[in-house]
Amino acid sequence: MSKKPQINRSKLPLSGRIVMFFIRHVQHAMASMGELWRNPVSSIMTMAVLGVSLSLPAALQVLVKNAETITESWNSAAEISLFIDEGRSETVIQSLITRLKVYPEISDVTYINRDQALEEFQSLSGFGEALSYLDSNPLPAVVMVTPSVKYSSPTGARELLRKLEQEPEVSFGRLDIEWLERLQAVVKLLERTVMAIAALLVLAVVLVIGNTIRLAIMNRRTEIEVMKLVGATEAFIQRPFLYTGIWYGVIGGFLAWVIINLLVWYLDSALAELLGLYGSTLHMESLSVAELGQLVLLASFLGWLGSYLSVRQHLRAIEPS
Repeated sequence: MSKKPQINRSKLPLSGRIVMFFIRHVQHAMASMGELWRNPVSSIMTMAVLGVSLSLPAALQVLVKNAETITESWNSAAEISLFIDEGRSETVIQSLITRLKVYPEISDVTYINRDQALEEFQSLSGFGEALSYLDSNPLPAVVMVTPSVKYSSPTGARELLRKLEQEPEVSFGRLDIEWLERLQAVVKLLERTVMAIAALLVLAVVLVIGNTIRLAIMNRRTEIEVMKLVGATEAFIQRPFLYTGIWYGVIGGFLAWVIINLLVWYLDSALAELLGLYGSTLHMESLSVAELGQLVLLASFLGWLGSYLSVRQHLRAIEPS
């Protein structure tokens, strides 16, 4: 009876060994996916836990990203009000406006004369009839200055305000930007919160996957003992478990992405209604394609890490008797 010829891998060329290396990895990856398919209940529960765990820091990241977008849009809308000294002629005021337009820190200048200021105050305040009894217009002329992008931050706008108040025609300036500073402080707090919660949940994901792989190793203890008896290497034995962890991470990352999209869809209408009260038409942004890729890569790495730590610890404890 003739024996089948054996392939001597040591005599294979380098290209053949590289091909065989990738073929083995693909075989183990598909086999580990089949193992998950054969245990659907436990696999789905584990992936759901990972998806929920990963969705919380991802949701906070989406919140921070949208808060930064809103802050930037309001930064660009910040204006400085310069109140002109009473008694300054229109020629002097126009000269001031001409000088201000040359400032590199200023992107736009709008002039509101005293008559326009009075008309606007009458229409907005509701005291139109009472103001008609005044002998003279008590309101000063105002020059509205819009800072450039570089000076639209609270620090830059305050620096520009101090510079503009040095102009001889300006009585004083007004910059209502304290609310923006508070908003930026809240955004920074959210960023740190995201980092802290993400670190805790990363640890939780690694522990969940590690415990899941430990149970899988215990269930296949006899099979592992037989493989060690026939001379299988540790790399060969642990490879399916590592791919199982990676699959857990990848599918858990996609579940987190689905959860984030559902949350954004649910909250977008309420946020749009709130921002509409402030004259904004922004909508919530979900995770971009690049951020989705980063989330899946992070989840797959965590899956591999949890599997690797569990496999290295428990495989060594299994020896054939």
